[in-house]
Amino acid sequence: MDGDSVNPTVAVSAPGKVLLAGGYLVLDRAYNGLVFGLSARINAIAQEIHTVPGVQLSEVVVESPQFLEAQWRYGYRLAHDDGGIKVTQLQIGSEMNPNPFVETTLSYVLTYIYRTSYRRRSHSIKPCRVIILADNDYYSQAAPGSKTSTTPPGSSSSSSTTPQPTARFASFPVPLTKAHKTGLGSSAALVTSLTAALLAHYLSPDDFDASTDEGRVILHNLAQAAHCAAQGKVGSGFDVAAAVWGSCLYRRFSPGVLAGLGEVGSRAFGSRLEELVLNDPPVWDVDIGKGGVNLPAGVAVRMCDVDCGSQTVGMVKQVLKWREEHAESAKKLWDELQRRNEGLAAVLKEGRNQDIRAAVAGIRELVRKMGAESGVPIEPENQTELLDALEGVEGVYGGVVPGAGGFDALALLVKDDQATTSRLEEFLVKWSKEKGGRVSLLGVKGEMEGVKLEDLQHYQGWITET
Repeated sequence: MDGDSVNPTVAVSAPGKVLLAGGYLVLDRAYNGLVFGLSARINAIAQEIHTVPGVQLSEVVVESPQFLEAQWRYGYRLAHDDGGIKVTQLQIGSEMNPNPFVETTLSYVLTYIYRTSYRRRSHSIKPCRVIILADNDYYSQAAPGSKTSTTPPGSSSSSSTTPQPTARFASFPVPLTKAHKTGLGSSAALVTSLTAALLAHYLSPDDFDASTDEGRVILHNLAQAAHCAAQGKVGSGFDVAAAVWGSCLYRRFSPGVLAGLGEVGSRAFGSRLEELVLNDPPVWDVDIGKGGVNLPAGVAVRMCDVDCGSQTVGMVKQVLKWREEHAESAKKLWDELQRRNEGLAAVLKEGRNQDIRAAVAGIRELVRKMGAESGVPIEPENQTELLDALEGVEGVYGGVVPGAGGFDALALLVKDDQATTSRLEEFLVKWSKEKGGRVSLLGVKGEMEGVKLEDLQHYQGWITET
């Protein structure tokens, strides 16, 4: 990190997630959630910005070239009294386009990098560019009549075409704020991949290595803190955990872990953040059980895009209010639902494919009961109708409305072969025509692996020269 060193260009990806079982329960440390990482990933490529001799920059540029107007420039400076690194968005053209997840993550990560480099007696943070690329399944396909391009910027073709199955990164002719998300956990995967890319770019492998358990603990703690700050609340954190560690049985950390951190710029924020990330003194009580979850050979988790969306924040508040007002009956329901969720995890881990349908049906029964008693459409009637009908498709073991429920997506456990995929796609096309709306099978599948370093060759045409 001295003035003559070169920070390497690095690429990191982090998976999306699906909370297959444990929606609402995962908010309470007395319970856990069965979380699967997904093959759809958010990718972050960090590279140094080279300047001409005599020109000094204190700038980080973050861009998402798949979308229009998706570039954010930030200046950074060291705050007084160990307040950390404060970043300030720089205006591009006539408008400011805020991105709180990027901005907050930069402040937290650069602060940690500065503190680490300070211990190494080197304080330089050189200007950097980060390119963010999202696998296509994070966004619903364009509406009929519109077009998207799969051609990277600067390549020979400039025509807009419908995305092809082999094109990993489609270009969308809309700003990022107008893209329709499919609910795979893009913000957590973004924060995690951005955090990991910056750490790997600026720090030596002795200080951060995402391929080791020690490195992943650092990444998890820092990404959790940044993600909670960006969203303005301390969530359960299962989505960040899946982005870092992949599929797991997750038991949340106590909200008090982050209570004393304070704001960027406050006195001694840098020291407090460093202690939190390094867990010294120990405060993290999160439980991430990698050994408690698996998929049998020949079974896949598949996702259906319903392209409708739910106001999950309002749903969560209403369910928690019901739980508070009906504590005794709610506890009985949650305890039994926990038992059934753990039963599904055991069925999958032990490869008892013949028991998957009954295990899923038992969970859905109690989820519908929770919805009825709380007045929240966790499994809405039309989703119930669709899930019941999908069970009639050969090769489908069962499915759930994952996470907080509603209309965002469906998660299915299916036989992992092309014949089942074809039957599912045909069924959903017919269903959409008969019922109206649009339900489609996403290409994404459940996978076990979390964050990983990527080969730069995967991003040819997207990486710009600086």
